[in-house]
Amino acid sequence: MSAWLAEAPNRNMLWARLFVDELARGGLREVVIAPGSRSTPLVFAFAECPAITVYSLLDERGAAFFALGLAQAADRPVAILCTSGTAAANFLPAVVEAHYGRIPLLVLTADRSHELRDSGANQTVDQVRLFGTHALWSVDVALPEADPPAVLLRSLRTLAARALAAADGMPKGAVHLNFPFRKPLEPVAEAMSPAAIPLGPENGAPSIRVLRAAQTPSEAQIARLAEVLQAAERPAVVCGPRCPDGDFPAVVRALAERAGAALFADVLSGVRAGDSGLAGYDTVLAGKPVLQAPDAVIQFGAPPTSQALTDYLNAASGPRLTVTADGVWQDPDHRTTDWLWADPTELCRVVTVRLAAREPSVWQTAHRRAAQAARKALAEVRRGHFFDGGAVAAVIEALPEGAQIFAASSLTIRNLDQFAALDRPVRVIGNRGASGIDGTVSSAFGLAAAHPNAPTALITGDLALYHDMNGLIAGHRLGLKLIIVVINNNGGGIFRRLPVAKFDPPFEELFVTPHGLTFEAAAGQFGLVYRRPGDEAELRAALAEALAELRSVLIEVITDSSADLAVRRNVIARSIARAATLD
Repeated sequence: MSAWLAEAPNRNMLWARLFVDELARGGLREVVIAPGSRSTPLVFAFAECPAITVYSLLDERGAAFFALGLAQAADRPVAILCTSGTAAANFLPAVVEAHYGRIPLLVLTADRSHELRDSGANQTVDQVRLFGTHALWSVDVALPEADPPAVLLRSLRTLAARALAAADGMPKGAVHLNFPFRKPLEPVAEAMSPAAIPLGPENGAPSIRVLRAAQTPSEAQIARLAEVLQAAERPAVVCGPRCPDGDFPAVVRALAERAGAALFADVLSGVRAGDSGLAGYDTVLAGKPVLQAPDAVIQFGAPPTSQALTDYLNAASGPRLTVTADGVWQDPDHRTTDWLWADPTELCRVVTVRLAAREPSVWQTAHRRAAQAARKALAEVRRGHFFDGGAVAAVIEALPEGAQIFAASSLTIRNLDQFAALDRPVRVIGNRGASGIDGTVSSAFGLAAAHPNAPTALITGDLALYHDMNGLIAGHRLGLKLIIVVINNNGGGIFRRLPVAKFDPPFEELFVTPHGLTFEAAAGQFGLVYRRPGDEAELRAALAEALAELRSVLIEVITDSSADLAVRRNVIARSIARAATLD
């Protein structure tokens, strides 16, 4: 590695190699590169670094979302690299999602040298702090020099270490480094006389170590949580998206059980597992109240997907404690009474030991029976109707233990949250930071790249798939397998749930936006196997075939959003009727 640095042919390659070398030493393992010219020095440096896997994708938006899915699934920083100009601007949607989704992303943009900025030079835009407040940290990197002082060369290693630490810090997010380069961009020989090149430790260790400690719960935090749970008669523990992984799911379930709490686990929380997570709460809570409001709420993770659950929790009059590992404020309804910035896993573990054990309470039992009522109502309705919620549930049921699912935003994630019980270990992730439909396919392929040996499925709506149809090339170009299940309801079916649905025109044409298209031709263009099941039995058969396939499969389920909404209302009505008759 020392020779790799000392033999750099020109200033640009020295800059790029020093920086990439320190990234590799610091633990970066993947970079996603969109092709271009101005980024050539960094492209060569990454291509020459054996410790970093290079993924090449053709458009910047898709590349960035692929990296986002990979980073989210692997829970470590992933780098993205592009050339100058509007190429960099196409990273913005993914950077926004990384910011709000707390996903570690290292954004590297190549740029023209300073004298070409604001000069009318081709493919030159203002890239300094291009991503604004959506980047945790932005740096316009020093221009490479032929005679650099030693401190400038050392600063490149420091920059790499700081960028990785910031992206993977508290909170996680996107870090933007803008690299200006003058020609020659290729590795051609050029006269240089640099100061001593900082080669880094011979054993490959990082030049700068960043050591962190967890936010250990204080005695005051432990006492307050224990006090609230012990005093509450109807405590609710809520686990939203982006809860910690590791031991947290088991530990928070144990806390809820000992406290006699109803546990509401979002499908993206990693905590939902059969009856423990009370799957079906969105169904039971969507109509007239049949369950008492809680008198204390303990919130972990981001705000939950379910609006029905949010409305139910907002009826609580007692204390609301929000527990956060990174200190990022997340309380859109401004209901929090106590903000606990601490390690959630350790806090739950310590408080569970302090609490006096309770017998299963009437409150806890009522919620479990209501969840069972919702599941039975859904099963009854599914026997007579093939609708979007039933199709989503069938996909989850058909996938094997250890599978991973990427859930598109909008109606898809709401159907998953409402109807997916997760009776066995499967992982569900999605872009719920900013909740856009951008880059859905690309992010799902990023998930597949992170764990290529696990069966991976994307559940999406038609508009999200159309929005990122060019992302389908990742399967062919990178040799990745993905099972894509698209619920095609011919437009924006989510809008039928909103008050604007009563105003037609312009509702149908300008909100639902029906398109009348299907995806068979797209599947053929990108080399995917295509299936179009007509009922649930055919869907399960298509999924079984897809799991055995060696290449990506696109399964298209055609539904009617008006009919789907009517069936959903039927499930809700049956669930509430069942729940209301339970003792």
